[in-house]
Amino acid sequence: MSTWQEEFKNSIKTHEGLESFFNTSFPKTNYPILIPRPLAQRIKEEGLDSPLGKQFLPVVEELGEEGLIDPIGDHDQSPIPQIVHRYKNRILFFPTQTCPVICRYCFRKNELSTNDELFKSNLKNVLSYLKKHTEIEEIIFSGGDPLILSDEKISKYLKEFSQVSHIKYIRFHTRTPIILPSRITDNFCKMLKEFQERFTQINIVIHANHALEFTNKNREAIETLDKYRFSLLSQSVLLRGVNDTTEDLIDLINEFTSLKVRPYYLHHPDKVRGGLHFMLDIEEGRRLYSTLRNKISGWALPNYIIDIPGGEGKTSAFNPETYNFSGHLINRTGTKVPYN
Repeated sequence: MSTWQEEFKNSIKTHEGLESFFNTSFPKTNYPILIPRPLAQRIKEEGLDSPLGKQFLPVVEELGEEGLIDPIGDHDQSPIPQIVHRYKNRILFFPTQTCPVICRYCFRKNELSTNDELFKSNLKNVLSYLKKHTEIEEIIFSGGDPLILSDEKISKYLKEFSQVSHIKYIRFHTRTPIILPSRITDNFCKMLKEFQERFTQINIVIHANHALEFTNKNREAIETLDKYRFSLLSQSVLLRGVNDTTEDLIDLINEFTSLKVRPYYLHHPDKVRGGLHFMLDIEEGRRLYSTLRNKISGWALPNYIIDIPGGEGKTSAFNPETYNFSGHLINRTGTKVPYN
């Protein structure tokens, strides 16, 4: 039985390898290719034009020059490499550029595919910044995907952060339990569990966009995380042609809730260069979310949010008081801003 590291190493990583596996041609884009073989096999079974294929296979639309390199303003809110400090009490921490899969809609696809300054590692400077900013209570591991790191590396980071007295919460944003479920081992969970007492709470936010992404193996991986009593949340992106129907979203939410994962975020897609073919108008998303509100219990309804370009941060994409402001959003200062 291969380890998760071997499974990851054996992923399809080249254009030639992709065409060979699927026995068809794909356009060459400016973005890397990375698909674990079990996922590639599922795409083959479901079809290249399935919700799985659309998320992970390159298409000619990625060659467009429209859209933003940094659609949510990470660089504008990054005081030093490896962190983004957009909100007063929490920071994003980037321990890696590596992911278990390359998502074609990714809002950081232009940053992750280059040697971006944002990801240059310097833990000493990060710790120094944290100690100077006592208002920071939460560290959000992002990237890249933090769970693609070794147990030893994650443990090292958690040990350092646990020694900063005002850090109370740790949050991991990850696709790994869905894409590379073999990564979720008992050893990993035991390591993470050792740090539960050092922080008030450890949250794991699991990313998935369609019910087809779930298999018996990744359901077991999520059940393992639940067995160790980690707080499990979900994050999804609303994507044209992937999950832009009420039925698709209900099926996705039901998968999460059946696994004791609380629906947390439903993101409106970002205007990232190379990913505009996934975009919906904000009014389309609002109408869809409105129908969802009538079919899902409130406790299972994710927050429909959007990141306003320029680094302002997340704001509600649906608010009954602002629902009829066609093509506009209300930012955190109460100002109406154009989006469409």
